[in-house]
Amino acid sequence: MLTKFEKLPKSMQNDKVKEYYDLLKIKKGYLIIKRIFDILGSLLLLILLSPVFLILAIMIKIDSKGPIFYRQERITKYGKKFRIFKFRTMICDADKKGSLVTTNEDNRITKVGKKIRNSRLDEIPQLINILKGEMSFVGTRPEVEKYVNEYSDEMLATLLMSAGVTSLASINFRDEAKIMDKYLKKDKNVDSVYVKKILPKKMEYNLQYLKKCSIIEDIKLCIKTVI
Repeated sequence: MLTKFEKLPKSMQNDKVKEYYDLLKIKKGYLIIKRIFDILGSLLLLILLSPVFLILAIMIKIDSKGPIFYRQERITKYGKKFRIFKFRTMICDADKKGSLVTTNEDNRITKVGKKIRNSRLDEIPQLINILKGEMSFVGTRPEVEKYVNEYSDEMLATLLMSAGVTSLASINFRDEAKIMDKYLKKDKNVDSVYVKKILPKKMEYNLQYLKKCSIIEDIKLCIKTVI
């Protein structure tokens, strides 16, 4: 359900966000069904994928020192902060040893981590975030606060819904590291390239989704993600 527009963070109370807010306001039924789908789906998958959890946890511990999970603060619905669950694919304290964006040639990625990232298996633990209500199966990928602070007034509309595990932007930018590498040939500043080149294009897809979101659309995106 949506909170009252007047109770949104001040930064979100602008005309651009209001346009998307009014579109979502008439989709109360969809938002309720979406949450029920998230709860039931995440519970079922957590049970079915428990053997995969165990195998990957063992592989990660054998491959490198550090925790099994990578917990990083991200931003979700209404600008709220939460700690995302991901299988650790990089060395410990990787955030302190480089950019928050990774590329194909990033030497912080572990051997097992590279395989897990290529198959997107590092995202599985986010089922826990979905069950807790911090994320949804479909929605804008959660960014760190540093990049959310770069959002335009219209981009802030994506914070009207919970962050998602997958989205049209995620599917179209599944090779984001390769795309980043191309831009980095001209500009060596990773953060600059991400904010100026990658983020705006991803947000175009995310804003499109807000305009036509529905249960059918969510199911289609989930199927596309698996394929």
